[in-house]
Amino acid sequence: MPAMYKVRPLHGTAVLAEHLPSCMYPLPNLHRAPGTAALPQVGAKEVDPSLLALESRQEEILKRLYELKSAVDGLSKMIQTPDADFDVTNIIQTDEFSPLTTNTADLDLMLGKDYGALKDVVINANPSVPPLSLLVIHSLLCERYKILSAVHTHSSVKSVPENLLKCFGEQTKKQPRHEYQLGFTLIWKDVPKPQMKFSIQTMCPIEGEGNIARFLFSLFGQKYNAVTSTLIDSWVDTAIFQLKEGSSKERGAVLRSMNAALGKSSWLVGNELTVADVVAWCALQQTGTANSAPANVQKWMKSCENLAPFSSVMKLLK
Repeated sequence: MPAMYKVRPLHGTAVLAEHLPSCMYPLPNLHRAPGTAALPQVGAKEVDPSLLALESRQEEILKRLYELKSAVDGLSKMIQTPDADFDVTNIIQTDEFSPLTTNTADLDLMLGKDYGALKDVVINANPSVPPLSLLVIHSLLCERYKILSAVHTHSSVKSVPENLLKCFGEQTKKQPRHEYQLGFTLIWKDVPKPQMKFSIQTMCPIEGEGNIARFLFSLFGQKYNAVTSTLIDSWVDTAIFQLKEGSSKERGAVLRSMNAALGKSSWLVGNELTVADVVAWCALQQTGTANSAPANVQKWMKSCENLAPFSSVMKLLK
């Protein structure tokens, strides 16, 4: 049977350009390096000017992005990261600390003037967990002001140890009430946490040993900048919630932080005693971790105990 049509073999022979199909539309060659001119193609049309403009714009944007990246990399080498390299020691050193035994503050200015009446600070505390830091601050205040101190027992408490009933000592000199600058009354009462008022009629109670300690220490009239005040508050909260009430793991972490801080300065914050030192020292005494503290903490504790207010509280722990 004869073939219907005959096809010429293609192998071994070159395919001529004129034999290629012409039904498809031609495209420019995009497989070329940027910036090089397009090679002339057989039957190719001119490149669209808008495409060339778009390509040029893209190259300009990439160039600007590379320049911006270089500038950011240069700035990153100049600016230190705050977590690793920011040291507040210089800021703290510029703070003006005044010794606690000088420059009597104006209590009327801080607590409000009340003619004909003595301002009384009244504290309710549980004798099962005595707030040692408040007793230390009371002794410090007695070195600065004339304070009328008193200790009472509430009916909610059945018995109070003798040493706690005499925690303020005995005032040998009895003076008229109006000759004192401040009244300080401690009431042993069955309360979950210490409570304080200094204006009985109009004031809501301040609760928590740390908060009361901050208030009482402010009566010394010391001024701190924002960074120093924040550090002091942080150490007070750490001492109360982690060192005193936390787990053994939390206490270990706090002791390591204290050891590092006390390696840079004599006190926890700056070069003078603050409420942070008082609260932290008392927390260590109450948790029984004082003997196992690191070297810098041990040295700091001895510095605290060399002060009379701390040594007087030590007698209550025996």
